[in-house]
This record gives sequence, C-alpha cells and structure tokens, in this order.
Amino acid sequence: MVSNWGAVIATQNLPRGAEMDLVSRWLLIIRASVFPMTLCSGLIGGLLAVHSPDTSFGCFFLALVGLVVAHAANNMINDLFDVIGGVDTAGYVRTVYAPHPILSGLISKQGLIAAILVANVIDLAILVQLVSLRGWPVLVFALSGLFISVFYVAPPLKLKHRGLGEPGVAIVWGPLMIGGTYFVTTGSAPPWVFLASLPYAMLVTTVLFGKHVDKLDSDAAKGIRTLPVILGRERALSWTRAMMAAYFVLVALLVVTGVVSAWCLLVVAAIPRLLETLETFRKPPPDGPPPGYPIWPLWYVAWAFRLNRRAGGLFVLGLLADCLIPLHVSLHP
Repeated sequence: MVSNWGAVIATQNLPRGAEMDLVSRWLLIIRASVFPMTLCSGLIGGLLAVHSPDTSFGCFFLALVGLVVAHAANNMINDLFDVIGGVDTAGYVRTVYAPHPILSGLISKQGLIAAILVANVIDLAILVQLVSLRGWPVLVFALSGLFISVFYVAPPLKLKHRGLGEPGVAIVWGPLMIGGTYFVTTGSAPPWVFLASLPYAMLVTTVLFGKHVDKLDSDAAKGIRTLPVILGRERALSWTRAMMAAYFVLVALLVVTGVVSAWCLLVVAAIPRLLETLETFRKPPPDGPPPGYPIWPLWYVAWAFRLNRRAGGLFVLGLLADCLIPLHVSLHP
C-alpha cells in the first residue's frame, strides 16, 4: 500500500492493476500530488522567519498544517463546483488524466461536501488559535486566500473563467502563503518578505499556465477564458518560458541585494532542468504518451511541475542552510 501512496502522490494515479485502499482513495480525492507546492510556500515563509527573535515554531507548524488542509479543501471545492457547473464531464481533460472524485465514483457529491466541511472546520479551529496568538491580521491573510480559492471556480466570479485564475494563484502561493506564514511565525510582516515571495509565486504560476495550455482547446470550447485561452497557445508558452527564466533572475537579485541568503543561489543547480524545460515548451507535445507516462493528455504541466520541485526545493534548501550557517551579501562596506 505504501508504494501505492507514493505513486498517487507522484502521479495522481493509482498504478495499473493496484487495488484501491482507503488512504490512496483520499489522496486522490484531495489531489495530494500538488501539495508539494503549498509545503514549499509554507516552508519558505517559515524559514525566512528563523532569525527573527519573535519566531514561534508552534505557530509555524499550525500555519503549515492549515495551509495543506486549505489546499485540500480548495481542490475538493474546485472539483465540486466544476461538476455542478457542467465543466467536468466524462471525456473532459480533468476526467482523463486522473480519477475525478465524483465522476470516477471515489466519493459521492454529498460525501465530498461533507469532506469540504470537515476540512474547513479544521482550518477554522487553527485560524481561531492563530488569531488569538497573533491578532486580527491573520484573518486578512486567511480570508483573502479563502476568497480567491473559493471563487476561483465558484459563481458569480469564476475567476478562472475570466483570465484571473493565474494572477489569483500567484497571489495565494506567494504573498498570502509566504507572507502569511512569516507573519504567523513572527507576528510581523516587513515589506522585504513580500519581495522574497515573488520568485516562488511566479514559479507556481508556470505550473498553472502549463496545465491551462494543455487544456486550452477544451477550455475554449466550454467558454472558459483562462489566460492561455486569451493569449493563444504560442504567446502563453512564451510567457511561461519567460516566467521560468525570471524565477532565477529574481532569486539572484534578492541575493545580491541581501534580501535572502546567498545560500539561495543553490537554485543554479536547477538550470539544466530549466534549459530542458524551456526546450520542451518550444515544441508541440508528442502525438501520444511516452511509455509509462501517467497523466496523458497533460504534457506541459508535468514539465513545469518537475522544474518547480527542483528549483523550489533548492530555494528551500538554501534557506535551511542559512539557518545553520547564515550567509548574506552585504551592500555596505
């Protein structure tokens, strides 16, 4: 079963022929395969706060748990509203590359609603505790993230349908998650923290761009105007390549200005993967899935996610190294 769980987390699919178990079922329902991005944002926010005299690791742990639970709730809400709104149907991309919680029979609609409520009750309990410890600004971060997450697909706003989903994701996984975790951990949120959140916010957005390019024709046919639909395939791919490269430039700028540790230059070790990914984004996808490829017909999103894990993980590793041996560039003599 453990190997099944690893496969689901890595590919959002149970291995062919494997028997479904309870944990695998719930990992599929909550789409645990994308949690590494949320963990990375939370870790960045917490590790940036390590050298603050007001750091509370208890608050940091609560924030990290709250972020993951909120992401699970958000994924379930998206699947629920996309079924209710007629977006997710048999044959639509979402139901092809991985099991859909409702349409594949993993859970009933009522069961999914109950799971969403449970996740939000857990997050509410965490929120009450953090507000009592850090004050009302925690509400601003939490409710702003909840607003974007719910109305990403929920009426009447349907941000994804209006080309606002991608900016919303950048705000949530950058300033809100990273800045919010820093605030919860220390009780303050200096402007430099929000600057430090920008590279990873951009890197997460490239994953969503990749997914929406993969779904471009299907989304356009349903009237869903994601940014790639609005921009067109080639311009959307160009934008994504530019954001991927900009991540490395922004990290370097943050290092040379002393905003983040010089250890964060470890991200240069991800440049070979960047070059490989940029080359892939210059070509059309193959006519069919390579042998053993798990999430066809998605293509570009897998490459963007691989880059995200490598480049984001190295950024976190750099911040972790700074906890042990602080190393910053000084602009002053």
